[in-house]
Amino acid sequence: MTLVSFPFSLSKPFMMALSNSSWRLPQPSFFLVGIPGLEESQHWIAFPLGVLYLFALVGNVTIIFIIWAEQSLHQPMYLFLAMLAAIDLVLASSTAPKALAVLLAHAHEIGYVVCLTQMFFIHAFSSMESGVLVAMALDRYVAICHPLHHSTILHPGTIGRIGVAVLVRGLILLIPFPILLQSLIFCQTTVIGHAYCEHMAVVKLACSETTVNRAYGLAVALLVIGLDVLAIGVSYALILQAVLKVPGSEARLKAFSTCGAHVCVILVFYVPGIFSFLTHRFGHHVPHHVHVLLATLYLLVPPALNPLVYGVKTRQIRQRVLRVFYIKGLI
Repeated sequence: MTLVSFPFSLSKPFMMALSNSSWRLPQPSFFLVGIPGLEESQHWIAFPLGVLYLFALVGNVTIIFIIWAEQSLHQPMYLFLAMLAAIDLVLASSTAPKALAVLLAHAHEIGYVVCLTQMFFIHAFSSMESGVLVAMALDRYVAICHPLHHSTILHPGTIGRIGVAVLVRGLILLIPFPILLQSLIFCQTTVIGHAYCEHMAVVKLACSETTVNRAYGLAVALLVIGLDVLAIGVSYALILQAVLKVPGSEARLKAFSTCGAHVCVILVFYVPGIFSFLTHRFGHHVPHHVHVLLATLYLLVPPALNPLVYGVKTRQIRQRVLRVFYIKGLI
């Protein structure tokens, strides 16, 4: 069977390995290349990725534990932060273990069902993270613009319903991804030029009609990113309008500082995500290994940095972390 042509270069050992790697439906296996064109240095690339994953695990577990253990932190802002940390744990754990196995142990093969499952978790929980960031923007808007009604508007019941809505939206929008992919025919070498199973990378391998898959993927991306960024933008426009009306520069600075951590998290999540989305569809002149590296970092950098950002920017979280380590030091 003839090998499919790649928009990136592969080393000779990889090409020899792929020469016997063609499958047909119903259950093909996929071959994850890793970082195309950088096969000789992939073990060096794996080290910072492993460090990011370790930071994500330790940081987010710490955030969840502190918020769960400290009754004083059972407030809307911190409950949403706990949701974000839980989503980040799933997102990082859906990506990093297999990516590291590909880069370090050359475990390139991934089963058809496992690939679709990984793809679903990555995209579904990315959507959920975006939804939680919208909820956190809403919390900041209510806290700054309607401080006297904050506890009555965002009571535990409302927070729970928001969390369920974010979860259901992610599941409903992304369940069609693996369902639609099952209707495709993969009649040539099923080689994915990524370190993980990404939706468009899998779609591009099909030799059957993929218009519906591409259109639905684009619609979901525009719906999630477009509406969520719009909602966050409107929230912060109203916050800015309210803060500028506050008399005294010290009071305005204090109001702005309460939003600092959230703004940093928003930038870390959306900027590389939008860049990855645009380069995948329109950035034909961007080197493929650059796109793959950025797409992988996009799934690991936010989960690793979010706990650090909130730990540095949020006094309550920082004090609880220092207290825990101080007590352990005494023991």
